[in-house]
Amino acid sequence: MKKKILATILAGTMALSLAACGGSETASETTAAPAAESGSEAAAEGGDAAAASDWKPEGTVSIVVPAGAGGDTDLSARVFAQYAKELTGVDFIVVNSNGAAGSVAANQVLESAPDGMTCLYGHALVNVANIAGVTDYNYTAFKIGPSFALEPAQQFYTFTDKYPDLDSFIEAAKAAPGQLKACTEVGAYTYYELLGFEKAAGIDLDLVDAGSTSDKIAAMLSGQIDLMPGPYVNCKDYLETGDFTCIGVPTEERYDITKDLPTLKEQGIDYSYPNQEFSFYFPKETPDEVITWYDNLVKQILDSEEGKQALADLQMEPNYKSPADTEKTEEETFNTIKAIADELEAQ
Repeated sequence: MKKKILATILAGTMALSLAACGGSETASETTAAPAAESGSEAAAEGGDAAAASDWKPEGTVSIVVPAGAGGDTDLSARVFAQYAKELTGVDFIVVNSNGAAGSVAANQVLESAPDGMTCLYGHALVNVANIAGVTDYNYTAFKIGPSFALEPAQQFYTFTDKYPDLDSFIEAAKAAPGQLKACTEVGAYTYYELLGFEKAAGIDLDLVDAGSTSDKIAAMLSGQIDLMPGPYVNCKDYLETGDFTCIGVPTEERYDITKDLPTLKEQGIDYSYPNQEFSFYFPKETPDEVITWYDNLVKQILDSEEGKQALADLQMEPNYKSPADTEKTEEETFNTIKAIADELEAQ
């Protein structure tokens, strides 16, 4: 298998405090924002947004998130929690449970009762952890729920003063094989994204384990990192100030939220990677009526202008998919990322 040296950047150099996908590995619970008055009144009057199902939560629902507070996964989970409460009157809490490529959160949900009161929320984490050898299960260990939100595959960012465009970065990488540093996390979504990019661009990078998104941004700003895959919501301010340049987005086409950013394919690099599609996962024995309740609820949130706007404010797109279609996407994502890993294993 292709060898990669994964160096840890010392936390002492990461002085900036920024919003991030990742955070402390210690689980924490926080409640969603209070429901708007109109939603509370509707719930009090007995309205139930998921009335097509006979089931309804009895008590507070835990949404387990494999990330720290403040990043795209956490914030979009909170959007769901807020509007779900407004529509149903049910309380939802977001439980931040980071660590071990998402397996800490995944195991927590797998070990919970299949009663609809605990669910996992995230993107691709279950598949990536399995491919990386962190777990012995993939998406098939869960009962798959609906999809809620989408971000394009993480974009590639450089510090503008060092590499102002894709050509300058690739030229530098080819001139110094294995020396330019690209940040990721061991066994994470971005690790395989970078491996695929290396192959497509014909370059060799030093993949560095730099921790959470906030750590990666701090490393970029301090000049320790040459390339960073990152979500738009965390990088857009640095684009606006000119500190960062997006040298390419690994998607088939441009999305609305990244419409001003060039794809790699537009620039002659034939490479795309699975998007970040944020979905719900439940214990395997969860009854169908529970999944139906969540499916109807997601549809109604995303049918509302308020729900759509809340995601737009996070630089995310509404992305309703039924549980069946979500499961197909899970299979496609697993196969795509596994193919990258298998090719490297064969080398």
